[in-house]
Amino acid sequence: MNENLLEVLIFIYENYMDADNQPQDQIMLEEELAQAGFTTEEIHKAFDWLDELAWRQGALTEAAGTSRHSARIYTDQEQQKLDLETRGMLLYLEQIGILDAASRELVIERAMALDNPELSADDVKWIVLLVLLNRPGHESAFALMEEMIYNGDDALLH
Repeated sequence: MNENLLEVLIFIYENYMDADNQPQDQIMLEEELAQAGFTTEEIHKAFDWLDELAWRQGALTEAAGTSRHSARIYTDQEQQKLDLETRGMLLYLEQIGILDAASRELVIERAMALDNPELSADDVKWIVLLVLLNRPGHESAFALMEEMIYNGDDALLH
């Protein structure tokens, strides 16, 4: 069930983030998601997750001045959910400029908001993509992440 929340988020991104393909309202979207096989609970959790993401992104402008040279110390809970490979990927994405410190924190916070006990690097790539989606000035970073996800272009990660 918990894994399905991420599946709902990916389904919404892949099917409805294109402005030409968006349902008229949330009720229509809920009906289409239910027809795709997602439960009402999963759908509502996904909407709540996206609403929280939007709210937190609004607060990012206040944190935009965070130093580029900050070090991230992960809590025990974060280390349990985000394995060493995933944490290394986040560090690398920050080092190459895809993530800034504020976006990294938002990715980690949104990952922790999922009920999954562990998230793979691929799961977190989707969270990075969703975070970057509505970040003004991060269009090229978004395009690079989308390339990594859809074309399996992990060359940037090695």
